[in-house]
Amino acid sequence: MTRNKVEICGVDTAKLPVLTNVEMRELFTGLQTRNEWGAREKLVNGNLRLVLSVIQRFNNRGEFVDDLFQVGCIGLMKAIDNFDLGQNVKFSTYAVPMIIGEIRRYLRDNNPIRVSRSLRDIAYKALQARDSLTNKFAREPTVMEISQVLNVPKEDVVFALDAIQDPVSLYEPIFNDGGDPIYVLDQISDEKNKDITWIEEIALREAMHRLNDREKMILSMRFFEGKTQMEVADEIGISQAQVSRLEKSAIQQMQKYVNA
Repeated sequence: MTRNKVEICGVDTAKLPVLTNVEMRELFTGLQTRNEWGAREKLVNGNLRLVLSVIQRFNNRGEFVDDLFQVGCIGLMKAIDNFDLGQNVKFSTYAVPMIIGEIRRYLRDNNPIRVSRSLRDIAYKALQARDSLTNKFAREPTVMEISQVLNVPKEDVVFALDAIQDPVSLYEPIFNDGGDPIYVLDQISDEKNKDITWIEEIALREAMHRLNDREKMILSMRFFEGKTQMEVADEIGISQAQVSRLEKSAIQQMQKYVNA
């Protein structure tokens, strides 16, 4: 079958190999068990389309596309070196968030205007509050109304929203590979999680006793420590997609226990 030639970053996509799932598994087995570095090169070349796909999302940032491509390739190689065949997850599901993360770190570190994590959190929580208030009032809320919900000065809300680049919907999927999508909302820590009353906390901890150790760890980090899914994934060494699925499964188990 002939493929149309499309050049991105000097790469002719028609010449890129397409690896089947069986070929991917064989190459990863060769790399991880026999340290076959030829397999690593084939895995990189066979997955360059992932990098090319991701950098299209950043093509309006005024950055050199070639630079983003190189940074994305670093993320791809990290994903290849850290991928665990035993987790039974598609490689693309694991790799895409890592490629995106590598590019975002590059953009953050090379941005002349550095936006602090706290300021970014305020901005995204302001977007969340705006969505909630719009549904409640059936109109666009004022900055004052948003600031009252967040309990921060209205000047901080305005400054935070101005500071973030490429504001997006909280429910925009970052990546979907045929499974559960990962949303922007999944990457934002929720300070309200820290305000759980002691009665609710006892009920949750009782339900958590029925979970396995990994599920307990994920829920503890997410809802008692207020960490994002990406932070949890980095800390325990799995993909954000896996954290999302394990979190949802654990919550469903707890809901069944509490409502029984």
